Amino acid sequence: MKFLELAEKRYSVRAYKPDPVEEDKLNQVLEAARLAPTAVNAQPFQLIVIHTAGREAELNRIYRKDWFVQAPLVIGICGIPAQGWVRRDGKNYTEVDVAIAMDHLILAATDAGLGTCWVGAFDPEAAREVLGLPDDVEPIAFTPLGYPADQPKSKKRKPLSELVRYERW
Repeated sequence: MKFLELAEKRYSVRAYKPDPVEEDKLNQVLEAARLAPTAVNAQPFQLIVIHTAGREAELNRIYRKDWFVQAPLVIGICGIPAQGWVRRDGKNYTEVDVAIAMDHLILAATDAGLGTCWVGAFDPEAAREVLGLPDDVEPIAFTPLGYPADQPKSKKRKPLSELVRYERW
């Protein structure tokens, strides 16, 4: 599939089939995250793969939507700020690196016929408790991973003319 077709095909899935995700497909999406570019190749993140079966109530503490635990897997991505590159002005790039890795993962999932939904509106304290995160690790995003049971809705995107400037502001 050509890249722009893949980007257009990706959507936020909010209903999942209970079918298991094959190990080779899971490894494919995890590998895509591993290959994502990060500042100075620091890779200041960890991916946590969580099987939802039997953990629905616990996982719903992190994000309280039924569809979040419909998929057989949830993947959390956590940043480790102490491992991230820091720009001269003090900006730590860990969150940028994590976002790039998650985007690679989500696009690879789409390419493999799997569905995802980037979740940032979760309860970070519940995530810390449920996942047993050390103090120096920050939960950044989650996504269910499974086969879609819904259909994409039309995406409303701004035209390029509203998003692109040339040479200066």
